[in-house]
Amino acid sequence: MRLPLTRAVAAVALAVAGTILVASPAQAAPAFQLPFPCGQTWNGNSSNSSAHVSYEIDFNRGSTATADLGDTVVAAAAGTVEVSAHQGSLNGYGNLIVINHGGGYYTYYAHLDTRAVVAGQAVLRGQAIGALGNTSRPGNNISPHLHYEVRYPDRSQSHIIRAVFNGSTFGYPIANVTSRNCATSYDPAAVCGAGFEIIDSVKLGSAGTVNLLWKGSTAQNCVTTLKMANVGTPTATSAFLEPQGSTRTTDSGSYSYYAGPVIRSAPGCVRWGGSTGGVGYTSGFEHCA
Repeated sequence: MRLPLTRAVAAVALAVAGTILVASPAQAAPAFQLPFPCGQTWNGNSSNSSAHVSYEIDFNRGSTATADLGDTVVAAAAGTVEVSAHQGSLNGYGNLIVINHGGGYYTYYAHLDTRAVVAGQAVLRGQAIGALGNTSRPGNNISPHLHYEVRYPDRSQSHIIRAVFNGSTFGYPIANVTSRNCATSYDPAAVCGAGFEIIDSVKLGSAGTVNLLWKGSTAQNCVTTLKMANVGTPTATSAFLEPQGSTRTTDSGSYSYYAGPVIRSAPGCVRWGGSTGGVGYTSGFEHCA
């Protein structure tokens, strides 16, 4: 039986001889977008955050207390999942995802109902990572919302910084924001189609990811290779899928965004992989039914 894996830059002020010096970040901040699908408008509230410390934001958009429950949450920028776990008893965040964007930048997505990514998985901006929920520590009954944070230059809670979406700093303490996180084609499940869920993903250096998905209702696998570099520019990109005992199906060409989807019925083990940016991956026969 196959199971899907459920697994603004802050300035540092230094007082020197009565003069305030502002340290520049070592690396420019990622191009963060709102952590919700393209076109949706959400209300963010920092002063009423469920765990107010600094510049964290609680997001809702529904007219009732449970209207947002189960709404899709997406990655605000590309990166690697550092945490995907239920941490309710530890810190009250409930189902928490932390994404490392490099250069000291981290985003936090807390109180999720479900998680769709695992630690170590590479994700692209706009990729679905979970669903909005109200998970927390035992006995802590909170209404559904997304608790969102950006931390820099490390994961210390004291380093929560102002959030930036589409190049504009969030209008603290309360503001409505419309998502320009429009790279929906970067979600492997969107490429493969309804019912497919990610069961494995391999990062191809900084060039992209190759992703294996499974649809239990039809006993099908799907492979797609998503670019993370030279996005929008045609470059050599491929994806393949080979059910054990059968022939290999490959999609390759000069693609701007992704190769695939390659979809095959797969009653047994599969070999899968792909390439982009000169980096390739080929699995052994695995993920057997």
